[in-house]
Amino acid sequence: MNKRGIADTSTGTHTQHDRSRWFALAVLCLGVLMIVLDVTIVNVALPTIRENLKFSEGSLAWVVNAYLLTSGGFLLLGGRLGDLYGHRRLFLIGIAVFTLASLSCGFAGSQTVLVTARAVQGLGGAIVEAVALSLIMDLFTETGDRAKAMGVYGFVCSGGGTIGALLGGFLTNALDWHWIFLVNIPIGIAVVAFSILLLPASRGRNVDRHLDVAGAVTVTTSLMLAIYAIVNGNDAGWTSTPTLGLLAAAAVLLAVFLIIEARVRVPLMPLGLFRLRNVATANVVGMLWAAAMFAWFFLSALYLQLVLGYSPMQVGFAFVPTNLIMAAFSLGVSAKLVMRFGIKPPLVAGLLCAAVGLLLFAHAPVGGSFVADVLPPMLLLGFGAGIAFNPVLMAAMNDVTASESGLASGIVNTSFMMGGALGLAVLASMAAARTDQQLAGGVERLVALNNGYHAAFLGGAFFALLAAAAAGVFMRVRDKAEGEPVELA
Repeated sequence: MNKRGIADTSTGTHTQHDRSRWFALAVLCLGVLMIVLDVTIVNVALPTIRENLKFSEGSLAWVVNAYLLTSGGFLLLGGRLGDLYGHRRLFLIGIAVFTLASLSCGFAGSQTVLVTARAVQGLGGAIVEAVALSLIMDLFTETGDRAKAMGVYGFVCSGGGTIGALLGGFLTNALDWHWIFLVNIPIGIAVVAFSILLLPASRGRNVDRHLDVAGAVTVTTSLMLAIYAIVNGNDAGWTSTPTLGLLAAAAVLLAVFLIIEARVRVPLMPLGLFRLRNVATANVVGMLWAAAMFAWFFLSALYLQLVLGYSPMQVGFAFVPTNLIMAAFSLGVSAKLVMRFGIKPPLVAGLLCAAVGLLLFAHAPVGGSFVADVLPPMLLLGFGAGIAFNPVLMAAMNDVTASESGLASGIVNTSFMMGGALGLAVLASMAAARTDQQLAGGVERLVALNNGYHAAFLGGAFFALLAAAAAGVFMRVRDKAEGEPVELA
């Protein structure tokens, strides 16, 4: 009771509000989990899909590439549309598009329908990923709560890969490959329903809702051409006319986009964003780190399967310790480290830890054992990724205002996507070249294959060390006395 005899309900209201924020975060993470699951769950079912729909070896890749193409191409635009028209509205649209496309994938009876539906899935996934971080920033404004929320987000992103691999194998074996897509339907419906109830409505933070159409077309087309060239680079040849032509066209369109952004009244991407040192550094770090981690995940699976002779299910279980540690550190330890030491020290430490793990993988022998040669580097990579994931996202998002948060989210997700695609392409090519060189010199096939993977793991360690160096040198430590982030648009 207060002095006037009126019951004071402010504490209860605050507690209820705080509880509703965490429920809203759970809904956001469920939507993101659906996207993350889909990326890995499809890979497990690819052999069955190939046999059922009569894909060729080359055309089967488009079940994955169609998703990557639209997902990477529309991240920037999706984030900016969220800033203009409301993050919740775009999140709901993205989930609805992804869910309906999943329904089409689940009932696909031909190659064309499946690949087209996968492209639409990528569009919905891009929108969800681009605005999910912005919604977290909207919900949690205090540094402590924001660090914890970002840790939960990192936990979901980290653990989703393992769940997807195991769930994909179970659904494909127990039921049918169609169910890897149909399982998204009830999840998508639940996310839409609870999002309407729990997520705060917003009309967009920008007073001027003018959409920079020319900028949107040029940057989206540029990203799609670049991703297309990268995912087909190994097959078409990196010095082939199609690959070089597409990369050149992407570069020209990117240059045109930058010219447009410098002159247009309301730019899609205010170039002043990159004058914020932490934002620019976080994107460089994210690109280098993704280059190392994407390639490690792909090539270590090949090492386990082709060199050590693991079955696909054994490969999936081999990654469980890494993902569990990554998820656990993202959920609790990383947030506490950020609160105590700030963003920079945990980020550098995590990246160095991942680099050491990759260096250990570069010495794994042909007759290696799981306990002695595989588990230690996987644990280090789990520690490193779990510690660094939260800080790199916070570095990319903390220095921007709410009106630019969707754009910043779209940019950092694009950096991860482009870095991962480039890293995988470059390091896979490096592994193949080293193996061919060894085979030509008369080295036994298994040894030559392993030496090729060693070269790629060393390249990945180099990328991780570069990321750690960039974070250590260029990341600015924010002073607690500083004011709010500066509005750019």
